[in-house]
Amino acid sequence: MFAIVDLESTGGKPADDRIMEIAIVIHDGQKIVDQYESLINPERHIQEFVQRLTGIKAPMVEAAPKFSFLAKEIDYFTHDCIFVAHNVGFDYRMVQSAFKRHKMLYKRPTLCTVKLTQALMPSSKKYSLGHLCKLLNIDNTSRHRALGDCMATAELLHHLIKSHGIDAVMDHVEGRVRTQ
Repeated sequence: MFAIVDLESTGGKPADDRIMEIAIVIHDGQKIVDQYESLINPERHIQEFVQRLTGIKAPMVEAAPKFSFLAKEIDYFTHDCIFVAHNVGFDYRMVQSAFKRHKMLYKRPTLCTVKLTQALMPSSKKYSLGHLCKLLNIDNTSRHRALGDCMATAELLHHLIKSHGIDAVMDHVEGRVRTQ
């Protein structure tokens, strides 16, 4: 199972910034089987450029649950899944940092769809999610919002599985125990 994750944060530093929106789409290798999304009260100021980019303003997250309230639900929802994201390093570190702040360990095998498309689609000149969506006719009308980008990444993953096979995709998973 794949847990495709996208989040919006107050900035780009996992140690300092906080998650303010998260979306998770569960994909079984053939289709989407579940999804989850929530705004999160980041308990801090949202930088102006982030507000402009995402459209998420302080009043939208003030009444949202804090990460501590959602941590067990997120952990359960992604349990036994491969954590997938477009630029997985950022999203995974942000989630790990949020769990660490609450004295919880969060560890999953990971799959980066940027690295995956670079390996499986080497002729593409760019690997941004926006460019790949245009190239593959993937609809993403909600850019820079967690669920919109998460659904687009799920569709990208689905395309790569269909066109290259599940084994080619699984060869790029990092941190999983491989059986011979």
